[in-house]
This record gives sequence, C-alpha cells and structure tokens, in this order.
Amino acid sequence: MGILQPVVPDDYKPLRELVFEAIREAIISGDLKPGQHLMESELANDLGVSRTPVREALRKLEQEGFVVIIARKGAYVADISLKEIVDVFEIRGALEGLAAELAAERASDEKIEEMERCLVELSAMIEAKDLKRIVEIDSRFHEILYSSSRNERLSQLLSLLREQIHRFRTRTMTHPSRMRVALEEHRRIIEAVAARDGALARRLAQEHIESAENTLMSLLAVDEQKRKRIR
Repeated sequence: MGILQPVVPDDYKPLRELVFEAIREAIISGDLKPGQHLMESELANDLGVSRTPVREALRKLEQEGFVVIIARKGAYVADISLKEIVDVFEIRGALEGLAAELAAERASDEKIEEMERCLVELSAMIEAKDLKRIVEIDSRFHEILYSSSRNERLSQLLSLLREQIHRFRTRTMTHPSRMRVALEEHRRIIEAVAARDGALARRLAQEHIESAENTLMSLLAVDEQKRKRIR
C-alpha cells in the first residue's frame, strides 16, 4: 500500500490507539479513498506493527463509520453516503450561520485580523497548489470564526462535526475551481463580520456551506459515473 508512515511509540497511548489515529487521519485526508480495500497485512507493514493492533483499529473505525467490514471479504473505506452529506451540511449550515452572526456582534479586531491573515496564506497556497496546507488554513479560518462567536457551547457542537467536515473539506478542495470560490466566499464573510452586519454574515456563511455541499455532490456524481463505466 505504501501510503502510511510507521507509527511512533507513545508512552501515553496504547499501540492500537496510535494505529487507529493513523488510519483514520489517512481516511479523513483522502489518502485512503472511499471503497478502497484495507489489507491488514499491508497496513501492518506500512505502520511497522503486527496485525493485531491493525485488526483492533479497523473494528473501532467500523464503529465510528469510517470503515465497512464485510464477512469473508475484508475491510473497506466507507463510502460517503448522500444521507450523511445532507445531514452534516444541514447542521453545519445552521450552526456556522449562527457563529458568523454572533462573530459580527462579538469578534475582536484581533480575531478579524487573524481571519484576514488566513486569506493571505490561503491565496498563497492556492498559487502553490498545496492541497494539504489549503485544507489546514481553511480549517483554521473556520475555527477562528467559531471562537469569534464567544459561545463555547456552539464551538463544541461544531467540533463534534470536525472529522466529517474535514473529510468533506479535503474532497471538495480537489475541485478545480472550488479553492478560489471558497477564498472569495471567506472574504465576503470577513467583510460582513468587520462591518458588524450579523444578518449578512449569517446569510453568507450559510451560502458558503451550501456551495461546498453542491461541489461535493457534483464530485460524487462524477465518481459514480466513472464507477459505472468501469463496471
């Protein structure tokens, strides 16, 4: 397989947990793709461990919905279901809209400057075509927006969606035009927050999430067409 790097022993975490985190991160980042067959022996070889912690990690990943284990066939990276996408984006749109509205009322000048710096970094990474850094900066922008709401419960609720959001974000950013569209959407949100226009900030944040959902749906439709041609 050759995708994963050997895990580094940690005195505070059991080996199965380190293996679990490594495989989960590879799925979230898109290095391990939906539908990909996960061979225990190959994963163990890549991670530099025995098959036992890999087997335990795969079972836990199945419980969390990242992996599907089929009797006599093995483990596969779980596909992203349309129902899951709709559910997550419905919740995210509502919560991020509220976060943006509250940020317009409560964000400090320092927080607004932090978001503006994210735009500068994001623009540079788009030019460099560095997808990993693009996703990292995009994630940081949203985290700053959440914290700017000064509502800890709201931030906690959004953090519960972090892994699903990160998986979707990585996928949508592979679309040729999505990165620049997202950059402009971020810019308009910041302008609304800086203008202290809560209603506009909420609407723009919700439109931003809807735009990301539409992009993901179109990419999945293309993937499905490719699978049909292969069959």
